[in-house]
Amino acid sequence: MKHAARLENVSKTYELGDLRVPAVKDVSLEIEVGAFLAMAGPSGSGKTTLLNLIGALDKASSGSIWIGDEAISGLSPRALADFRNTHLGFIFQTFNLIPVLTVRENVALPLQLRGMSGHSERNGIVEEMLADAD
Repeated sequence: MKHAARLENVSKTYELGDLRVPAVKDVSLEIEVGAFLAMAGPSGSGKTTLLNLIGALDKASSGSIWIGDEAISGLSPRALADFRNTHLGFIFQTFNLIPVLTVRENVALPLQLRGMSGHSERNGIVEEMLADAD
């Protein structure tokens, strides 16, 4: 079975000065393509940290993470940003729009970052996306 994500012995420890705070400890998980997954637990149990690791928004302190066939654990911050831009999408609990940009400019920004330079082509995609959101 093809996996959308696979984690092997993943841990994340935050360091605050001399204080070490383990947020996720030795998690192994396989998520199959098309699967629906729910996480539940009390505040501070590591749910958000785990999602940030799977979403390549944060790096694990140890262990290995694959998204599809791509091992993302050892990628540089730039390579992780490129990977997120081309392979992942997020719906955040709070909106993360750039306040100085219009809605259309916020929607168009990822297309620009992916190298889509044609203004009219980009605008067509933005309008289609916004129409689908109604």
